[in-house]
Amino acid sequence: MSQPHTHSYHGHGERRIGSVNWLGFYTLYQRETMRFVKVWLQTLAAPAVTTVLFMVIFSLALGGRGRVVGDLPFAQFLAPGLMVMAMLQNAFANTSSSLMISKVQGNIVDTLMPPLNEVELTMGFALGGVTRGLAVGLVVGLVFLAMPSVPMAVHHIWPILYFSVSASLMLSSLGILTGIWADKFDHAALVTNFVVAPLSLLSGTFYSIARLPEAWQLFSQVNPFFYLIDGFRYGFIGIHDSDLITGVVYTGLLNIVLLFVVYRVFKTGYKLKA
Repeated sequence: MSQPHTHSYHGHGERRIGSVNWLGFYTLYQRETMRFVKVWLQTLAAPAVTTVLFMVIFSLALGGRGRVVGDLPFAQFLAPGLMVMAMLQNAFANTSSSLMISKVQGNIVDTLMPPLNEVELTMGFALGGVTRGLAVGLVVGLVFLAMPSVPMAVHHIWPILYFSVSASLMLSSLGILTGIWADKFDHAALVTNFVVAPLSLLSGTFYSIARLPEAWQLFSQVNPFFYLIDGFRYGFIGIHDSDLITGVVYTGLLNIVLLFVVYRVFKTGYKLKA
């Protein structure tokens, strides 16, 4: 049986932490959330403005109010996809930038030295990214709700909750792996530009995949971002292009795999320990 962690304080004996270092875990999580809360204009307001610009360009400039997808106004179809896109990009940015900055500044040791095990490190970083992703999604959703040209209604709450958390967790985990792997910011930008952005744009955000040629439909069906966006959109419009159970299982298993890989990276100290 494993023994609980202990930590000595000067002149005060030993402090027994227990099987889970809740204080250390919460401190790491708090640090990761305060990183973006302190600069909310850049991390919350700016993504909302960018997403609204996407809405204006695609819903007004390309067809105006008369454009529809199926029987739905295009703006109503587009809004949930843009919300997930914002969540994906910001969850990834939170974790990848945190680890990259720590490595470049040489203070990554401040995170690795405290008595935090691999699970606590994994969940502390990951939940920080999830929190930012959900916060950005909420801000964007509130902005859309205030726009008369964007009809917003909740049809089913469970897919909204599940797919928003799943999307944020997936990109938060990928951001951790990117931040650890990358040796400079150009490497992190490489993943953003050639993995995150293409998978986001080719995931049915701006269109229904039913209109695509068969080959592109097959590509969409292996793209996890498609299931995240389609499932989340179903919560708002009650219509979906994919099988929801397949989406839940696929994205759930992928998140488990990513979290396990992050755990193993922290366990082995890959690119973190000399």
